[in-house]
Amino acid sequence: MRPHYFYTSVTRCSDLWSEPFDTRLLKRSDWATGDFVVGRVVGERNRLYECETKTGRMADLVRGDLLVGALGKRAATLEGVGDWRATTDDLQLDALTSAGLLGRATSISPMLPELMRLEYLGHVTRQDAKLNMADFVTPSPPRPLEIPVILVIGTSMSSGKTTSAQIIIRALKYLGLDVVAAKLSGAARYRDILKFRDAGARCVVDFVDAGLPSTVCSEARFRDAFEFMSSRIAACEAQVLVAEAGASPLEPYNGAIVVEHLRDLACFTVLCASDPYAVLGVQTAYGAGLRADLVTGPAANTEAAITLVHELCGHRAMNLLDRKTYPELVALLKQALEL
Repeated sequence: MRPHYFYTSVTRCSDLWSEPFDTRLLKRSDWATGDFVVGRVVGERNRLYECETKTGRMADLVRGDLLVGALGKRAATLEGVGDWRATTDDLQLDALTSAGLLGRATSISPMLPELMRLEYLGHVTRQDAKLNMADFVTPSPPRPLEIPVILVIGTSMSSGKTTSAQIIIRALKYLGLDVVAAKLSGAARYRDILKFRDAGARCVVDFVDAGLPSTVCSEARFRDAFEFMSSRIAACEAQVLVAEAGASPLEPYNGAIVVEHLRDLACFTVLCASDPYAVLGVQTAYGAGLRADLVTGPAANTEAAITLVHELCGHRAMNLLDRKTYPELVALLKQALEL
């Protein structure tokens, strides 16, 4: 009988749950980013002992459970840093995200309990060949992206980007527009783009579709992935794209490449910030290369914060969670899209 596996959301573009596979121990010199591996849950359980499954639902895990994830790298400023290359001879892995991004933690926030620990049981193989996320990427014919873009960027993780994008998608649907939404950089988490779909986006795309567990990778690899995602977005033939760049463009997630590629198409740029001084920091770092049409997130939670953003940076700021701001947001989007 086949063992019961928890298939994390990085496996969602594969067929691992429907087609048989084997598990084989490989030397670390044969490991690579995106490889599918099987781990057995070990360690003392805490609130992080859960996984986001291939459907986007969360499942609680206990010691002994078997999980299928993918090797990758994370560099989160507020939570943790890790890399599969940091794995030691004990062959234990940490769940760097609940979505199945697996590696060995090298730096963890003191605000978090210990990450879920797994014992490496082997690589997922078929006919003695290991399987990688890239093996399941369906080639997409190159297509130019020509639709207007609402670009959502942030000063850090957890700065309100996904929530802001959801609200903007709803507003665009209210205006009768056909919307495609994408998360173009960051670390794998399916529920972000599922929120975009729930908000009304007809199509959703992210870097997992391009075979990446996170976008902490070489610039060349990310540019290839971006071209793939761009073509997939263009193939949706929607009227407007809401694009989120995960984390911050200044962090090692290749978000700066997203800004570079979409700058000319971006008719409206939303900067989500953790506080007013973070807005000033990003503006100083980018200079004239970054134009924010609206600042939101925690930096716009109160009237005092909104005033400080304007005094420091001259930007318009708005609390999108305040229903009273909705008419003004709709008016700004209509103006940007020339509706």
